[in-house]
Amino acid sequence: MIYLKTEEEIILIKNSAQVLGKAHAEVAQWVKPGVATKKLDAVAEEFIRDNGGIPSFKGFNNFPASLCISVNEVVVHGFPSNYILKDGDIVSIDCGVKLEGFHSDSAYTYPIGEVSKEVMDLLVATKRSLYKGIEHAVDGLRMGDLSFAIQNYVEDRGYTVVRELVGHGVGRNLHESPEVPNYGKKGKGIRLKEGMVLAIEPMINLGTKSVVQERDGWTIRTTDRKYSAHFEHTIVVRKGTAEILTTFDYIEKVTANTSLMVEA
Repeated sequence: MIYLKTEEEIILIKNSAQVLGKAHAEVAQWVKPGVATKKLDAVAEEFIRDNGGIPSFKGFNNFPASLCISVNEVVVHGFPSNYILKDGDIVSIDCGVKLEGFHSDSAYTYPIGEVSKEVMDLLVATKRSLYKGIEHAVDGLRMGDLSFAIQNYVEDRGYTVVRELVGHGVGRNLHESPEVPNYGKKGKGIRLKEGMVLAIEPMINLGTKSVVQERDGWTIRTTDRKYSAHFEHTIVVRKGTAEILTTFDYIEKVTANTSLMVEA
């Protein structure tokens, strides 16, 4: 069942998304060499709770943390740990906030210190592909139009799209229908309707598209152990132009990384 949100519900999701964006920025201040990833999780949880929210991920299907922290070849669902970030790493930080009964969800991948041009190009392409998808989150188009836009953009640049993991609807529940694949065919799939709230989240690999799940039952990594990037926004389908409910603005004021501030 796909639930179309009312304007009142969309405002509540946007309120949640503001807390989420600011939580990401609090974490971003600590994303640097020498910091353990479990520190990032503690910062996020404290900020979210101090601002009246609940970390959406903590306890979701028994997930143990407030953040999914995925380093280098880990695609998504990595656990915060004693791992110390080091120069040349990349780290995807995925976070959700529940506020006033509604969830928001977003992710951002950071370069740590100096990374190679090859890796930075992956991050930039993945982020841009997110906005290519959002451009097609328009009333009357089909899910396949959105999915194809992401896939086409990154595959034209030599990257691969993870197939086993998809975006999703968001609202009163963290994960709702419909699924939002990052690959597809134009004109196929469900018709997009105004009021659909979607988490669009390209997961793009430097090497092969194949992934494996680790024994912890959560962590997904690339089979070839090449880097993977992940960016995510929560948006609402509109007539003409989608509305982005989450924000990277607070993150990018903290990081001032001009290479990743380009949207399209």
